[in-house]
Amino acid sequence: MYNVEEIRKDFPILGREVYGRPLVYLDNGATTQKPRCVVEAMTDEYYNVNANVHRGVHFLSQQATELHEAARETVRRFLNARSTAEIIFTRGTTESINLVASCFGEACMREGDEVIVSQMEHHANIVSWQLVQARRGIRLRVIPMNDRGELLLDEYERLFNDRTRIVAVTHVSNVLGTVNPVRRMIETAHAYGVPVLVDGAQAVPHMPVDVQALGADFYAFSGHKVYGPTGVGVLYGKEEWLDRLPPYMGGGEMIDHVSFERTTFAPLPLKFEAGTPDYVATTGLARALDYVSRLGMDQIQAHEQQLTRYALERLRQIPGMRILGSAAEHDAVVSFLVGDIHHLDLGTLLDRQGIAVRTGHHCAEPLMRRLGVEGTVRASFGLYNTQAEVDALVEGIERAAAMF
Repeated sequence: MYNVEEIRKDFPILGREVYGRPLVYLDNGATTQKPRCVVEAMTDEYYNVNANVHRGVHFLSQQATELHEAARETVRRFLNARSTAEIIFTRGTTESINLVASCFGEACMREGDEVIVSQMEHHANIVSWQLVQARRGIRLRVIPMNDRGELLLDEYERLFNDRTRIVAVTHVSNVLGTVNPVRRMIETAHAYGVPVLVDGAQAVPHMPVDVQALGADFYAFSGHKVYGPTGVGVLYGKEEWLDRLPPYMGGGEMIDHVSFERTTFAPLPLKFEAGTPDYVATTGLARALDYVSRLGMDQIQAHEQQLTRYALERLRQIPGMRILGSAAEHDAVVSFLVGDIHHLDLGTLLDRQGIAVRTGHHCAEPLMRRLGVEGTVRASFGLYNTQAEVDALVEGIERAAAMF
């Protein structure tokens, strides 16, 4: 049975107070809190195993390397990747997307080529391609969406032509909570011989992800959004694509032989991992993935879906409430505005009641323009949130609205 009260005991921060009130943490879309087992695993490695990986013959280095590569296997198993060679450790989703954009742009794109993105992308999946645009003269094509916050798949298919080189699309919108039909979108792209990069930052914490079943050519996510440490993330890439791409950075670890005349590169995955990795953070990430796997991603998803439905039902009862996005497939995110209250004002007043939400454009300014707003208040749920916390959010909004 999914016992949320027992689960909450694993997260000490949830027991603290803010401004004399119990903390209600509803900013999980920005980052999640960390269970004791993650912090303890990282502390233990720093105190007892700390040594640089892959380079030393001494015992500590060998032990640290084993932990680091065991973490890679944990990620492979979690995503159901075919091989650990397809698991690249990065600093997070942003670096993973930039790695693909930079390397794919250099190897596979020239002036006039096109990348398809969507109207609901995070800036990381827009700006990284604009940097390629500045260097290579490529063009961005944008998948439009309807007023419910769903991508228009007929329009998506019409964007393909003989200059389309890659599709880069989010699995779940960090603003609307829309769960995009990425498997179907990947099938469409593959029918045109086009690979697909999926931004999975908002999907991996909330639902089972099987990269082989999806057919994704590249898939990116961040550790800190799935109850792991900050500063570590993952890029999954099909081996045949990673073999075709040049390295992202040069330095130690990613080389085979170096001379002033010529350098040869290490095999996958090290080819894309220049320099010392955050090998303690990869241990923390692995422990976080083990933690959610023990709870069961299906159970986590069911809990969060029930909580989101309850939140939507309660929020809609508030006078002046405007909820952005009503997609049929919806994840654990609710963005809203109340009357003519500025989102920053509402977020500040909620904060004074101990309720942590996110305000602003959520790194999705093009989406905000499509919605006709400057920003929203966003409540995003995690595996430890409760109906009582949703009730506190509703009561907090009502108190804030009464002040206006």
